[in-house]
This record gives sequence, C-alpha cells and structure tokens, in this order.
Amino acid sequence: MLHDDKLKFLEEKANEIREDLLAMLFEAGSGHSAGPLGMADVFTAFYFHILNHNPKKPDWKDRDRLVLSNGHICPIQYVALAHAGYFPIHELKTLRKINSRLQGHPHRGSLPGIETTSGPLGSGISQAAGMALAARMDGRRHRIYCFASDGEHDEGNTWEGIMFAGKNRLSNLTVVMDRNNIQIDGFTEEVMPLEPLRAKYEAFNWNVIDVDGHNIEQIISAAYEAKAIYERPTVIIAHTIPGKGVSYMESNYLWHGIPPGASDVPGSPPKSEQLRVALQELRTLGGKIRSEHE
Repeated sequence: MLHDDKLKFLEEKANEIREDLLAMLFEAGSGHSAGPLGMADVFTAFYFHILNHNPKKPDWKDRDRLVLSNGHICPIQYVALAHAGYFPIHELKTLRKINSRLQGHPHRGSLPGIETTSGPLGSGISQAAGMALAARMDGRRHRIYCFASDGEHDEGNTWEGIMFAGKNRLSNLTVVMDRNNIQIDGFTEEVMPLEPLRAKYEAFNWNVIDVDGHNIEQIISAAYEAKAIYERPTVIIAHTIPGKGVSYMESNYLWHGIPPGASDVPGSPPKSEQLRVALQELRTLGGKIRSEHE
C-alpha cells in the first residue's frame, strides 16, 4: 500500500529530479529535454519504490534489471541514479563532457546502474527479452524491465522482440512504453501511425495496462499487477506529456533533442531566459504538489 507520506515524497522527488535534469542539460549545452521531462515520474516511481535494487551493490546478482531502450533520454536516468545514491549528484554537471562517465547515450561499464549500452533505437525489448529468458532458465527470481519509446515501435526489431517474448510467455518481463506521441520529425501518428497499440500487443500474447504516466499511484499499481501475471509478459503504456512541467516545452516535438538555452524555438522564451523560466515553473509545481497533500 502506498501511504500519503510516501506518495508526497515521490511526487516531490520527481519534481526535484526535473529541476536537476534541466540544470544539467543547460550546463552541457546539448541533450534531450522533452522525453526526459515526460518520464521523470516513471523513473522516480521505479528507482524509489518499485525496483528491487541496491545502489551500494550495483552488481548484486538478485537485483531487478532496468534496460533503457531509448537511450537518448538517459539524462533522466542519470539524475534518478544520482538521487538514488549510485554516484554523487555533483557529477551530473559533467554530462557530455570529455572523460565524463555520463555520455550522451548510456554505456554499460562506464557508470554503475547502467545495464545495457543503448543508442540506436529498437534493440532494447529484444535485449530485455533475452535477459528475461536467461533469468528463467537459470531459475532466478529477479524481474526485467525495459523502458522504450513509442517512436521506436516503427522498427521491425522491436516487434521481433515482442513476438519472441509473447511466444515464450516471459512473465518476468515488463515493458514500459513512453507514449508521448512525438518523435524527432513530428507526431508519431503522422510520421508512422502506431495505433491500435493495445490490440497489437494483445495479438502477440501480452498483458496490456494503460496508465497516466504522470500519476505515480497508477504507475506503481500497474507494476505490481504485472508481477501477478504468470502466463505472459506485460506492457505498461504510459501516456505522458513530453516536456512535462515546462509549459513552453510541453507537447512540442521541437524540444525533442534541444536543451534549454540552446535554441530560439518558436513560442519559447529567449535563450537567455529559458532555464530561469523553466525552473520557476517547476518550483511552482512543487509548491502545488506539497499543498495537495498537506
């Protein structure tokens, strides 16, 4: 059961993570904003409530594995890992800098808590399915989670992994799809229509759960439901708003791969004001979150 105090902590932590994310991107001068902001609530729910993991022992054999398929949103994973205690928070300022452990796409072996190397889209579900089958063959009880984008469902390898997992009834595998409806060239349903996503997954023998990707209670409930499903894998379709919490970024695909302060995106504040305005909005959101639970 998720008590009010824990929910309040998780909501405030997600907002704090968003603030550190934007400051880190601004310092780097490059990186993705929209997707990471949209997935902040999901990452917070997992690293601070759902995952069975130990930051002090990142290679613990019985840990749950979290595979990030859409590696370009790794800045949000880096911030979540730092806040969870995997490495010092001050190291976030080194994102994308020479000799930094925080690369533009995650690299296994460079940073504790990173399970796979990702960059090219479409491989994560296949990798996670292989890890899930290996865990079952070895009699291990840990779970495999894979975070994937909706845009990478354009790719054939994604559906090969989905078919493989459904055929092998990999109930220890849960995919979380970031259904934010954008990709680098525009809106998903204009670039390459994906719907009906639920029917497609169900046709390949998956359990499907739709959630509000900004409702932490729903995210946690869906993850627990997935644990109770024993005959098939589960996909949680998390409906998110890209750029969540920053009004001028929300649902604007032009912010897909741009950090604050790097470009005069139409409809946004001047470059010199973008970070200040974004942080001000997020801190106001934080106040609203606190007042709702007081």
